[in-house]
Amino acid sequence: MTRMPPKPDLEWNAAGEPSARAFDDVYFSAAGGFAEAEAVFLGGCGLPELWYNTERFAICELGFGTGLNVCAAWRAWKKTRSPHALMHISSIEACPLDAMDAARALARFPEIAELAAPLLECWPVRAYGPQRFWFPRDGFALTVHVGDAAEILAGMDTRFDAWFLDGFAPSRNPAMWSESVFAQVARLSKPGARLATYSVAGAVRRGLETVGFEVEKKPGFGAKRERLEAVLMDRRRPRRLTQSPAGEDAGGPYPQRVAIIGAGIAGASCAQALVRRGIETIVLDSATA
Repeated sequence: MTRMPPKPDLEWNAAGEPSARAFDDVYFSAAGGFAEAEAVFLGGCGLPELWYNTERFAICELGFGTGLNVCAAWRAWKKTRSPHALMHISSIEACPLDAMDAARALARFPEIAELAAPLLECWPVRAYGPQRFWFPRDGFALTVHVGDAAEILAGMDTRFDAWFLDGFAPSRNPAMWSESVFAQVARLSKPGARLATYSVAGAVRRGLETVGFEVEKKPGFGAKRERLEAVLMDRRRPRRLTQSPAGEDAGGPYPQRVAIIGAGIAGASCAQALVRRGIETIVLDSATA
């Protein structure tokens, strides 16, 4: 691995839409990138209805790109979330754009200008590893993981409610759509997790079905005739699983109240992290001022 992730070699068309020369593929549809994000990824995962009345909701995206899908989900969450609810998006990107190129791409979508601005202010730097950003006013957190998707997913230990598979086309970027990636997607999914992608390639359909997803073709967006929606099934029983109870993950329900003994750096840091997640926190310390 090089010390820094590769910077994408971009080509811009007359309409100001970027494509990656290395993959000979576009970052979003010429028919309307934001409309595509809403139709393919939000609609494909049943959002925002899936998160109604939940306190915690987690999405994982393969292919951060310009951040357009993140902005679309963030916008819908901001409009419809329950009070004090928190959404966390984890997005994986091997070749991150710089902030200037991202700003140029996102400028085409005035409907998300109020979200693009704060996102661009903290745009992830070109470095390997996770970078987390908090937007507490909207109950929203974003973690951008820079590096190889299979390696990053293998190192995760969490569960997601929904997946956006938005890497470059499988024929041009097969590593993003490998059997090992699909296996990790299934491992990291909550029962009944929803998945959406623009791709209907046979290898994608078969790969998802092999790891336990029920896959269905739907009408595509723009020039694409079809897209995929998928739901994680319980292979032991021939029925569709329901979503996990709100706020539950692999380790059980989130605590409602936490006491921290010690108000030093570690205690204060833990308290800040818990409060950001909407958990009532009490800090106890015997030291006098």
